[in-house]
Amino acid sequence: MLNSSRRDFCKAAFCKTATGALGLAAFTGARAQQAQTPAWELPPRNTKPISIDVHTHWFPEVFVNAMAKIGRPPTTTTYPLRADMERRIRWMDTHGVQTMVLSLSGDTPWQWVSKKQGIQIAQVVNDAAVESHAMFPERLLGAIEIFVKDPDACVREIDRVASKPGMKAIALPNSLEGQYDYVFEPNFAPVLARCEALGLPLMFHPLNGEVNYYGGPHTRLGGTLSDSVRYWNTLGFTFDSATTAAKFVTTGTLDKYPKLDVVLPHAGGSFPYIAGRVEHGLTRKTFPAQHPMRDYIRRFYYDTITYDLEALRFLVELVGSDRVVIGTDNQFFAATQNFEYPNAIVEHLNLPDADEDRILRGNAKVLLHL
Repeated sequence: MLNSSRRDFCKAAFCKTATGALGLAAFTGARAQQAQTPAWELPPRNTKPISIDVHTHWFPEVFVNAMAKIGRPPTTTTYPLRADMERRIRWMDTHGVQTMVLSLSGDTPWQWVSKKQGIQIAQVVNDAAVESHAMFPERLLGAIEIFVKDPDACVREIDRVASKPGMKAIALPNSLEGQYDYVFEPNFAPVLARCEALGLPLMFHPLNGEVNYYGGPHTRLGGTLSDSVRYWNTLGFTFDSATTAAKFVTTGTLDKYPKLDVVLPHAGGSFPYIAGRVEHGLTRKTFPAQHPMRDYIRRFYYDTITYDLEALRFLVELVGSDRVVIGTDNQFFAATQNFEYPNAIVEHLNLPDADEDRILRGNAKVLLHL
């Protein structure tokens, strides 16, 4: 027979175990309930505009007109600049977004326009971004577009625009015609050096078009299923970001530019989830890395576009709450947005208030020097 102290100990242990089991059951139940709702449709806790969206697209009228003039009009619906911006602001006011960083989308045409056309298009888009910021200085910022095929022209455009109010980042494609090395070639080094010196983060995004599909045009398999799943986008874009990230590590570029900030779109694509495999491969090849892979992983910023709550939870745990920023990939010509309430997926992580605030706006303030 148990003595009283032993009996009390067992009773307390049982109660603790039962309470823990109930807590785990409740926790698991909450997770299961969340899982029944697609992450992009999770309801918001509140809609007060507080977050900073670093990954959102626009098609200013001057861009659409310039593309139409050279026979390549984007398939978008455009509005006069002020009307478009006012429409965005109304949406932001009711969907939790305080500030947007505007950049062109995968339709950016640098891979096929001429040098003269590319330089002119970058200039008119950047001027439109400056104008948009002047209309709504607390709400709209711009990522500087540059014609990446001409590094000298890139530096000139950065110098022309970087000092203007509201221009806070550099928009870059992951690759050009399937080639990922343009960023790491010696003639592009002055561009990276200037961005580092000016504190302008690089914001990458894959390009559309079969010539840019990851692995080449043949990766788009024919058939109705392939067209509906859009492998070039749903899979290919994630591999684009993983390749870009890995090359920043393996080329020594992160070591050469220790203060250069790099933002990976679509939550880093597949990179956060295969970084261990990359590290293992480098170790087997005795790659002379200057830092542990975990340090390199944390050199990047990642947006929240996982489309999955548990994937975002993993990302935050892997890289830290100080390296994740809000992103939506929203394009305001479309009838619907990728994320109707961008903050909701973060709110449903139930993070400590300080961590949640970092992701919603604090990290972007540091990144963009706001």
